[in-house]
Parts: sequence; structure tokens; C-alpha cells
Amino acid sequence: MKDKDLSETPSNDAVRHNVSTRGTAGFVAGVLFGGFLGAAFALLFAPEQGKRTRGRFRKRIRSLREDALEGIDRAGARTRKELRRRRRRVQAELERTRERAEEALD
Repeated sequence: MKDKDLSETPSNDAVRHNVSTRGTAGFVAGVLFGGFLGAAFALLFAPEQGKRTRGRFRKRIRSLREDALEGIDRAGARTRKELRRRRRRVQAELERTRERAEEALD
């Protein structure tokens, strides 16, 4: 059995971030699915006339769509921010590595 190289194992931060991202995506998917399921049941058991119910349903769907688009925009902004942060970290690590290499060569 080979020993694992420690550089190949993910850091705790990376693992936590990955789990957090999956949890958020799952939550959003669950909320959307629950909204659609609830709307379907509301249509089936609605005591109002069909025309009025359809109008309310259209308004609700429009609202859900706007909320989803806003959520996507927020997620995109968070992703861009995280990518900038990671880029800075990688660049700083590359600079440190260059400095160490230059010191080793001197």
C-alpha cells in the first residue's frame, strides 16, 4: 500500500467549502422543487374559479422566476469573488515559490 503524498490531500477549508457549496445548491433545488410541487397541489385543490387561479398562479410563477434569477445573480457574484480570492492566493504562492527557487540557486 502506497503512502499518500500530503500535497494531494484536500485541506479542511477546501473540504468545508465543497460541502457548503453542495449543501447550498441542494437547498436551492429543494426550495424550487417544493415551490412547484406546492403550486401543483394548490391548482388541484383550489376552491376558486379556474381563471382567477390561473392568474394567481402566473403571478406566483413570475415571482418565483424573479427570485431564482436574483439568486443566480448573487451566486455568480459570490463565485466571482471567490475566484478572485483564490487567484490572489495562487499568485502569492507562486511568488513565494519563485523566491525560494532563486534563493536555492544562489
